[in-house]
Amino acid sequence: MKVYYDQDASLDVLKEKKIAVLGFGSQGHAHALNLHDSGMNVCVGLRKTSDKWEKAEKAGLKVKTISEAVEWANVIMILLPDQNQKAVYDAEIAPFVRPGDVIAFGHGFNIHYKQIVPPADVNVMMIAPKGPGHLVRRTFLEGSGVPNLIAVYQDPTGNTKELALAWAKGIGGTRAGVIETNFKDETETDLFGEQAVLCGGSAELIKAGFETLVEAGYPPELAYFECMHEMKLIVDLYYEGGLSRMNYSVSDTAEYGGMTRGSRLITAETKKEMKKILGEVQSGQFAKEWLDEYNSGQPKMNKLREENKNHIIEKVGSQLRGMMSWLIKK
Repeated sequence: MKVYYDQDASLDVLKEKKIAVLGFGSQGHAHALNLHDSGMNVCVGLRKTSDKWEKAEKAGLKVKTISEAVEWANVIMILLPDQNQKAVYDAEIAPFVRPGDVIAFGHGFNIHYKQIVPPADVNVMMIAPKGPGHLVRRTFLEGSGVPNLIAVYQDPTGNTKELALAWAKGIGGTRAGVIETNFKDETETDLFGEQAVLCGGSAELIKAGFETLVEAGYPPELAYFECMHEMKLIVDLYYEGGLSRMNYSVSDTAEYGGMTRGSRLITAETKKEMKKILGEVQSGQFAKEWLDEYNSGQPKMNKLREENKNHIIEKVGSQLRGMMSWLIKK
């Protein structure tokens, strides 16, 4: 695996381009502002009715409608929600794309699952920071950055990789390190990680632990601290130095208890279900399910959101976080 740093990328190949960043949300604002601060010719593409329009202008950026931005630019970064990209592409991007233009993505979903199929004479690349947009922006301003993934899907002009590296450098990624991958691997590992570990697995583990303690008669406040609040402390240790750092930092009692009991929870059956989830991602079953859910008005999503909102851990947590002055300040 090769990792690229500042010395491996040049902004010159991007300075001659006109760049449109479509979207001004978490990732969109970070990409647009970081590139602007790096001396690039950037505009933001938004709906005319977007509440982000004025915010982008106040940040010192040019703002155009999406179709105007695409027609003006020759490098177009699509940082819209996955489920909206196809409709926007078909109506407001595809009619204005010219041979030799570059279409960029922050995530491979729509290319990998063929929701968007660009013409063969258009360059297609991905630059995916491995961190939320606010962190991409904050670390850039601090003089550092977050690691990036880059990938090239189509390369008719022969310099798409150089453009991807330049973009990564312009947003601060080469300060931390850039790894080359492909759209398939980025998409499938990202979706699996979200579902099985980061968003799905961790949330269900926290709720199950909380419920177990409360149902056994323990105060919900204690259950919240043990199963939710302290999770951040453990994750920070993982982040700093992996599993070994966590085990080194906790008590011997916690280390032994965790190593002897954790495998009783995450069993061969759990891993079997993880493989099934991965299979659904690889086959496109999950992508189809999610897009069908979105296009039908999100009845299942809305029901699940309401259930989570009304879970006792959310009510107890809201009360306890209200006592935490450092969180209120944030």
